[in-house]
Amino acid sequence: MESINKPDIEESSKLNLQFKKRGGLLPVVVQEISTKDILMVASVNKEALEHSLKTGEATFWSTSRNELWIKGLSSGNRIYLKEILVDCDQDSIIYMVTLDGEGVCHTKNENDKYRKSCFYRKLIPGNQKLTITEP
Repeated sequence: MESINKPDIEESSKLNLQFKKRGGLLPVVVQEISTKDILMVASVNKEALEHSLKTGEATFWSTSRNELWIKGLSSGNRIYLKEILVDCDQDSIIYMVTLDGEGVCHTKNENDKYRKSCFYRKLIPGNQKLTITEP
């Protein structure tokens, strides 16, 4: 197997995603392209990334179900890929997306609406209580 050196990962324009580093998965942050809101964090394997690139639908690897997961198939709240940012070590990525629906979270707010983001609570340093931040 060919060895990839640091400049080939950090400075090259060649895609050298480091799937082997974490057992075949990369963490992916999902960010709304228009607002820059962080919507969720998930995992992708090669198959999920290839499906995302081919279809434009944000696709992940479900670690709990051990299967490909196309976001929004069951809820109708789809997210569409606009671009992908790759970090310096090529071992994590950001899906820059647009929303088609209420939101990406599988939980619902008190109005029975899907939450836009999975990050709907905050923790202030020095405080041990979560505060809901969404309307």
